[in-house]
Amino acid sequence: MSTTSELTASRWAGIDAGKEHHWVCVIDDTGQTVWSSKVLNDETAILDAISTVLGSGGEVTWGIDITGTASGLLLALLAAHGQRVFYVPGRTVNRMAGAYRGEAKTDARDAYVIAETIRHRQDLSLVDVPATVVAELRLLVGHRTDLVADRVRMLNRLRDVLTGYFPGLERAFDLSNHKGALILLTGYQTPDALRRLGRTRLAGWLTKRKVRAAGDVAATAIAAAEGQHTAIPGEKTAGSIVAELAQALLDLDERIGKIDRQVTEAFRGHPQAEIIESMPGIGPILGAELIVAAGDIGSYADAGRLASAAGLVPVPRDSGRRTGNMHRPRRYSRKLRRVFYLSAQSAIIRPGPNRDYYLKKRAAGCKHVQALLALARRRVDVLWALLRDNRTFTIDSPTKTAIAA
Repeated sequence: MSTTSELTASRWAGIDAGKEHHWVCVIDDTGQTVWSSKVLNDETAILDAISTVLGSGGEVTWGIDITGTASGLLLALLAAHGQRVFYVPGRTVNRMAGAYRGEAKTDARDAYVIAETIRHRQDLSLVDVPATVVAELRLLVGHRTDLVADRVRMLNRLRDVLTGYFPGLERAFDLSNHKGALILLTGYQTPDALRRLGRTRLAGWLTKRKVRAAGDVAATAIAAAEGQHTAIPGEKTAGSIVAELAQALLDLDERIGKIDRQVTEAFRGHPQAEIIESMPGIGPILGAELIVAAGDIGSYADAGRLASAAGLVPVPRDSGRRTGNMHRPRRYSRKLRRVFYLSAQSAIIRPGPNRDYYLKKRAAGCKHVQALLALARRRVDVLWALLRDNRTFTIDSPTKTAIAA
């Protein structure tokens, strides 16, 4: 650890964030280290470090390589002190590290490289330290993402086991979107059990459990059972596993439904929620994901910056005589791109300007994904303008609306 009794007026503080502790390195305008120390991820220790760095007055610019849960307390305390913090991606740190002496990778060296990066570069994004609503959305959306991933894994396992001994029933229902089929599997999983029960009694059993179109579900299941009279070795054990997985999926669906209601309530407490949700194809869930992925959209200088952050602006990769070679950028937010892509996909279902633009691109020779990405890019412009002007989406242009009024 290197220290100095007097910090300079213009300083840059690099933070190599970690779960148990952070390393903070402060440099002056010549790139010399004036303070460098390990700081425990503890409120008292962090406050002491901030007090030391800010002790001599003057402006300090902070940079950090992680903006997730590990740095949540640190970022909140920096925000409380009115400090500006820039995000320095890990890939950028690794690239910049090659420009400095030494090959050893230590927390202190990484913190120094982060400080040097924010001293030299002006294109880094400010960290949007979340307010209460955004922090709540971030937690809820993260938890929902984990639950959905668990559901996909569990559903794939159920399909795999069911196909192994009763492929006809697996083909008969879309298990990913058929609650009635999952309820059926909690009670009856084998062809023999279904045949012995019969269509009428199965329909009654399903009706008692409030399955929609119980008669149709029963008829489909019995037809599948009539198509297979061969018992597969291990069928009974496989059936018990299918019953357990089906019940777990039903329970998980209830948990996801509860989270969805919480996300919707929290999202609609955001001041820009009405504007975001007015865009065709964006509901409260995607809207919440947008806020979490983009942060403060007002911090983007223009729509192009927002589109670039979402990976919707191609960049050239020319070489020698090869020019005009455009590719998707390597650095962009996958989550933000997913929001705009899925919202564009939803928007083309119904007639309107979104579908018209998509069909125009298809007619021009674009493939499905290319046309969707072009629409997503266009929608970024629209959404950014709506948020800038603080107005909701309408098919008519603002000029026409004003004239009509």
